[in-house]
Amino acid sequence: MTYGACILDATGHRLTVEEKALFRDADPFGFILFARNIDSADQTRALCEDFRHAVGRECFVTIDQEGGRVQRYRAPLGRNWLPALDHVARAGKDGERAMYLRFRLIADELRNMGIDCNCAPMIDLAGPQTHAFLKNRCYGGDPDLVAVLGRAAADGLLDGGVVPVVKHMPGHGRSAQDSHFDLPQVDTDLEELDDTDFAPFRALNDLPMGMTAHQVFRAIDPAPATLSPVMIALIRDQIGFDGLIMTDDISMKALGGALGDTARAAIDAGCDVVLACNQSLGLRAKVANAAGQMTPAAQTRAEAAMAARHTPQELDIKAAEADLARLMGGQVYEQ
Repeated sequence: MTYGACILDATGHRLTVEEKALFRDADPFGFILFARNIDSADQTRALCEDFRHAVGRECFVTIDQEGGRVQRYRAPLGRNWLPALDHVARAGKDGERAMYLRFRLIADELRNMGIDCNCAPMIDLAGPQTHAFLKNRCYGGDPDLVAVLGRAAADGLLDGGVVPVVKHMPGHGRSAQDSHFDLPQVDTDLEELDDTDFAPFRALNDLPMGMTAHQVFRAIDPAPATLSPVMIALIRDQIGFDGLIMTDDISMKALGGALGDTARAAIDAGCDVVLACNQSLGLRAKVANAAGQMTPAAQTRAEAAMAARHTPQELDIKAAEADLARLMGGQVYEQ
């Protein structure tokens, strides 16, 4: 069985008849959830079952649950986490353990709702120019430290039975613009990028999935990384990442253009799978059609990513929460 080279979403709390038909025919690799899709744990589990029933297999259901500003569900369904940059600052020398526990607890929440993939860790480097949409989602500005914290976050997810998606490859931290609305342009030379922004991704190049950055690296190629064969080859060869590469949401205004054309361009550039969000049924169908079926190489990477989904290790929730509170001086969650 070859999967469709796309990841799609749903409009509401359950699939419509039309969505079920589209997903059955397109057979997307997986699905992504947003806040609008989540009302309760039982309802979310039922929606995840809808997705899997539509494609006839145990496909991935993913989500952006970083904590801080980017968390698709909040209390009472889950914990209201501090922004990652604040979390790391409060933990200080215990940041590695604190990030592991943060994402181990997030994984427990996700699995309880039928979700088995998370678009995290985010290992972009925070700098003086980093746009506010990204900055407090970062783990820090030192490449070595960010790599350690990113590994801890990924391990927390994997131990909880959730597959991590490292983002945004090959590094989004130099973005002074919000790629939801504009296309960031970076002038930094390749040697400096290799020593800084690319370094955490090289350290985590064994993870099963990664997400691209909608950003231009002018010293390397004039096209956005998501649509650039040169940049995707750099991710593969220079950074050494051989996992499944998914795009960031191609609906973001950084890319522009017709969604079908953008989907095809991303696949032609070397991305394995296209993420398209918040679109009409007709546009979702166009994206699925343009993306087509996975290449043999992409299919192999997809199967390896799914094989990384394991039964969660046992977790004493109260002990983990107490350990994390101790490491962070009592303030773990947003007030």
